[in-house]
Amino acid sequence: MIYLFVLLIVLVVAILWFVNLHPVFGGNPSNEQKELYSRFNNNSKGKFVNLVPTEMNLSVSDYYSMMKENLLGGKDRNPAGQIPVTAIDWNEISSGEDSLTWFGHSAFLLSVDNKKLLVDPMLGPIASPVSFIGSKRYSEDLLHIIDEMPPIDAVFITHDHYDHLDYLSIQKLKSKVGQFFVPHGVSAHLIRWGVEQEKIIELNWWDETKFQGLTIALTPSKHFSGRGMFNRDTTLWGGWVILGQQTRFYISGDGGYDGHFKEIGSIYGPFDITLMEGGQYDDRWSWVHMTPEEAVQAHLDVNGKNMMLVHWGAFTLAFHGWTDPIQRALIEAQNRAVNLIVPQIGETVPLNRDFAPVSPWWDI
Repeated sequence: MIYLFVLLIVLVVAILWFVNLHPVFGGNPSNEQKELYSRFNNNSKGKFVNLVPTEMNLSVSDYYSMMKENLLGGKDRNPAGQIPVTAIDWNEISSGEDSLTWFGHSAFLLSVDNKKLLVDPMLGPIASPVSFIGSKRYSEDLLHIIDEMPPIDAVFITHDHYDHLDYLSIQKLKSKVGQFFVPHGVSAHLIRWGVEQEKIIELNWWDETKFQGLTIALTPSKHFSGRGMFNRDTTLWGGWVILGQQTRFYISGDGGYDGHFKEIGSIYGPFDITLMEGGQYDDRWSWVHMTPEEAVQAHLDVNGKNMMLVHWGAFTLAFHGWTDPIQRALIEAQNRAVNLIVPQIGETVPLNRDFAPVSPWWDI
């Protein structure tokens, strides 16, 4: 019995040592940052909080049902084969026309006023801190795309979860990025990974700034944060407003549906295009992820013209079928007269032309 107890202690120490030393887990805000955050109205007792009280703890029965579903398996939770990636048209991207290029999940390259902006550039092979546990990417590894990219004017991070902020991607990107825009606290991860502090701008909800002629603002979302075992909600989360001369973008970030969308629309709308999170949902965590139907409603709330559904098409992080998000979103969009665009992974969509009809590329 004593040997088992010693073994458990050694195992716990080894895990704590790994979490503290391996850079993939990121850093922690400094004491000066914590002092600053303590004066924010969205920070309580050292933790960031949502605009409305949000209970985010799963019950014992929730965990039991999740274990049962994992053991029994879910229907079509993964594609039957590898998802193809369209050959990226770098000439189109560099043409000077406003455009977006989707890399799956919530990762985008935006061209706005001839500026190259990367959003949540998670291009690594697995949404996890370790290679042997976690959801693997449906497509090929996309890290090589970073080598082909033109210089990036700015990177925008919505929050620090592994499917949005990727250590391997930042390592390859950091030398070719001019500026990083992040919610408060996320700088601690980037600095530990070798990004110069002068390159990082941190914002709170409703903070607004100018960047090379663009108007940038961080907006609220109803979510949470954390990369390690003991740093939950020590960094902020949110969505991004990016306003150019011709195109007004809204990026929801992750988060459940609530009244903040109408407030965002009243302040910054209308938007030419919205990138709305609507995948990896479940009744057991409905407060932090939207269903496709809620995503369409949120798009209407913010006064969007065209919509793209994000947070799907790359990883299995929930129990629904992998194509359920887009199939449900298409039905709801049709019912609500919303123009939904659905590009293939790697496809560049010019934003100042008529959009091509939806092609069900996911039927593989």
